[in-house]
Formats: sequence, C-alpha cells, structure tokens
Amino acid sequence: MNDTFVVGLVSVAVLGGAAQWLGWRLKLPAILLLLLFGMAAGPDGIGLVPTEAMFGDLLLPLVAIAVAILLFEGALTLHLPELGDQLRVVGRLVTLGAAVTWGLSAVAAHYVLELSWPLAILIGSILTVTGPTVVLPLLRQIRPTGPGGAILKWEGILIDPIGAVLAVLVFEALIDGAFATAFIGIGKTLVFGSLFGLLPAALLVVCLERYWIPDHLHSAAALALTLLGFGLSNAFQHESGLLAVTVMGVALANQRRVDISHITEFKENLQVLIISALFIVLAARVEWSDLQAIIGPRFILFLLLLVVVVRPITVALCTMDGRLGRRDRIFVSAMAPRGVVAAAVTAVFALRLEEEGFVGAEELVPIMFLIIAGSVAIYGLVGRPLALRLGLADRNPNGFVIIGAHSFARGLAQALQRADLPVLVVDTNIGLVGNAREEGLPVYHGSVLSDQVDDELELPGMGKLLALTANDEVNALSARHYVHLFGRQNLYQLAPTGAAGQGAWALSSELRARVLGSSELTYEELQRRVGEGAHFTSSAITDQFGLPGWHSEHGTDAVPLIVVRPSGDVVVGSPGRSLDPKPGDTLIGIAGGSAG
Repeated sequence: MNDTFVVGLVSVAVLGGAAQWLGWRLKLPAILLLLLFGMAAGPDGIGLVPTEAMFGDLLLPLVAIAVAILLFEGALTLHLPELGDQLRVVGRLVTLGAAVTWGLSAVAAHYVLELSWPLAILIGSILTVTGPTVVLPLLRQIRPTGPGGAILKWEGILIDPIGAVLAVLVFEALIDGAFATAFIGIGKTLVFGSLFGLLPAALLVVCLERYWIPDHLHSAAALALTLLGFGLSNAFQHESGLLAVTVMGVALANQRRVDISHITEFKENLQVLIISALFIVLAARVEWSDLQAIIGPRFILFLLLLVVVVRPITVALCTMDGRLGRRDRIFVSAMAPRGVVAAAVTAVFALRLEEEGFVGAEELVPIMFLIIAGSVAIYGLVGRPLALRLGLADRNPNGFVIIGAHSFARGLAQALQRADLPVLVVDTNIGLVGNAREEGLPVYHGSVLSDQVDDELELPGMGKLLALTANDEVNALSARHYVHLFGRQNLYQLAPTGAAGQGAWALSSELRARVLGSSELTYEELQRRVGEGAHFTSSAITDQFGLPGWHSEHGTDAVPLIVVRPSGDVVVGSPGRSLDPKPGDTLIGIAGGSAG
C-alpha cells in the first residue's frame, strides 16, 4: 500500500510537470496533455495512479480543498479598476448568463443526449461553470488585449462558486424533492459565504498591518485563514465555502492597507502544482469503456451546441447594451471551457445518484470528462487564432518596456524603434519623461513598482523588459514585478555594480534578472561611454557585412546587444549567450567611446 501511494504521488508530480512543459514547448493547452497523461496513468492504462487505492474516501474532500485554494488564488488577481465600465457585463454573465446557460444546456442534454429531465437539469447547472483552472491558462497563452480578457477572467473565477452552489442546490432538490429549500439555501450561501470570506480577510490585513506575523509566515498564514474560512462556511451551509474563499481573495486584492504581492506570488506557484495534480488524478479515475460508450454523433452534436449556440446566445443577451465592442463580444463568445470544478462536482453527484437509483447516472462522469476535454481542445486551438484575426492579440509580442528615461536609455529606445520594434519608456522623473516625449518615444510617467501601475499600464505588443536605471535594486525589483507577464527568460537589467564579484554589495544572483549585453556594461560604464560620444547603432547584416565587419566599422570596444530577425523574432545578448547575426538580421549595439 505504501509503495503504491509513493509511486502514485511521484507519477502525479512527474506527469504533471511533463505535461505543463510539453504544453509550453508545443504551444498547446497543457490541460489537454494533463487529461491524456492522467488517463494513460490510471487503472485502465499502465496503472501508475490507482486513485481509489491511493486516496479512497479522502479523494473528493482533497479535491474540494484544492479547488478552494485555486479559487482564492484566482480571486487575488481580481482588481476592480481593470474592468472599468465592464463590471455590469460580468455581473450579467454570472447571473443572467448562468441562468441562460443552465436552461439551454438542460434542454440540449435532454433532447440530444437523451438524459432524463432530472439528470439534464442537474448537468445543465454544472455546465454553468467555466473556472480559472482552464480559463486563466488559456488567457495566459492567448494574451488578449482589450476588456475581453479581463471579463473572461472575472467570469471564470466568480462563476465557479455560483455554479457549484447552484448545482448542489439542484442536486439536493432532486434527492429530497424539496425545491422550496433551494431558495433558502441560496440566501444562507450568500450570508455565510460573505461573512466567512470578509472576516478572515480583515483579520489577515490587521495582522499584516501590525506586523504580528513575520514575513516568512505570510503565505502560510494566508493559506491557513483561507482554509479556515472555507471550513467554517461549509459547516454552516453546504458548499458555501467556495464563495467564502472567492470573497476573501477579492477583498484582499482590492484593499490598499497592506502589500500582498509576495502572497500572490506564492499562490501562483502553488496554482500550477495543484492544477497539474488535480487533472492527472481526476482523469485517472475515468474508465476507457465508459468513454467509448458515450462518444458518438449525439455527444459531438451536444458539444457543438454548447460551443456554437449556447455560449454565443448567452453572451449576446448579456451584452445587448453595447458597452462591449463587437470584437470583444465575439472573443468572449468563443471562450467557455469547463474545468476541474465541473469534474469534481459531477464525480460526487454521480455516486449519490447511482445509489439513489437514477437511471443514466453512471453516464454523468464520462459525459463531463469528454465535455472538459472537448471544450478545452476547441477553445484552446481556436482561441489564439481567433484573437489574432480579431486584432485582440499580438502574433509576435517583440516590443520592449524600458525602465529609465536617461540619455542612453532613450538612445537604445530610438535604435529599437528604427528596427520597427514597439517600445515604452517608463520613468518617475518628469523632466526625463518630457525629454523622451519630445524625442517621439512612447512614455509612461510613474513607477513600475506602484500599486496603480498594473491597472494603468497597457502593454500590447510588449514581450521583453529592460531595466536600465541607476539603482541595481530597482532594476531587479522591476524585473521581478513583471515575471508573471513576460517570463523570466525575457527580463533583462544592466549589470549590477560589482557583478564580476569584486563588490561586497553585489545583488544575490537569485534576485537579478538576466544581464543585458555583458557584465561590464554597468550604469556607470554606459554613462561614461555616452559622455565620451558613444551611441546606439542599428545595422543591417548582409553576406558581405557580418559581425566581424561590424566590429571593424565600430571598433573592438563596440558591444552588440540585440539581434532582430526578419521574422520579427528578437534575440538579446547576455553573458553566456553570444549573438550570432545572420544575413537579413538587424544588429543593435553601442559603439563609440572607449571601454573602461
């Protein structure tokens, strides 16, 4: 038993990590690979993850706790200013939209899948949820611009507790036959979910504000209070805990009394691990024979109805006031994948319904599994091409956010512009910002480390960050602030003073971003070179004029920094990563002035 448990846990971790990496490498939705890997590892496959033998009755409670953590993490990203005037659209999507989805899905399930009305109504209520476990990874892959992405993120996170509670109330009404109690249950869910969401959030803020919790325990305390609110809310009203953790996350995200960025970063790392484990484990429970019995023309028609009829009608009814533009309406209509909450709720209900003798209850789990796989496949494969076609995503985000607007930062920004790369210069110095604006550079006056910058700064087309200020710590912190958006591989800063190891004050390597150019190009060295007449160049590389010719023309002290391919791809030089420009490339570097 112990060996089985250890092998199963190791398999879940390894397969989950492999699926996430392959998804990134192949530019495919990782959830699809997680589902495939989970089925292959289950009892009907090679048997590495025998879920029943590993977890037994603990499986579904563990899944519920994991979903609660995911909803809390997602809610921490819900900042009200990012919605602007689209808050009403989100409100309608999680109320009117949920009702429309429920009704249309139930009708389709009854007449197409030929489920009984009770089961059709139940599965329709479950299908109201989308969820952050599937929506957020797809949005991260698509990187849409405009309000559509924010609307989908808010809808996906808020609809999970609403849909889960709705499904539970419908289920209890079917079992007990007391439909009047459903309305009482909704009221109790709102009361206890809000109460046990706001109280832990307020307690955490007070503790952080008064420094009652040491820094290294902030994340642990936040997680403990999240689970406390989840457990207490569930104790007073069944399944209201999901609403509690969502309310707690939204409350923390929109308060301004304490900084929670380090808690958010911890939860983001935890999210990948939990999502991977959940999908591997739940997929391992599905039997191949059940899937084969379900999949066929009727199921394909049902899935297509969900995608091309139910979702578009829902979005159309919720956006009739015209507040959302046509392109964003189309994009929101084309994104409603189902996730782990739908799988977990269905798994619980199916067992109870089979015990109660409901005919066809055994089909619910394979139906929902195929809906999850099919919807993720459709939306994952269609989402980015559609966003590109609508002009809501950048095909190759190769622009640069440049932190610092002093003379050599502006010179580099102009060289990048000459290579047809988008740039945005950011600085807190109003004089330097004015100089950059006079030189025709897009600018933002403010600090990238401020609370409002994430709400105000729009970064369409941006794929890399260059931190070029005089302060090594600010450069490092600026890069870390954007690691979630650009990825660690696309963050660069000037070489810190003492980077070669001479200085006792050198930054720890784990705090630094990648160094731009070489370890000798510190802020002081660049300032000195510019003072001696150095400038940034943009040179076309040909068969006759390569890197040796570039050095011959500009001198041996010239430093190549960035190569722009004809395709628009960009390669940034750094220590250990030498540039190898080819004919047709554009080489950007600093020339003139002698090396110190």
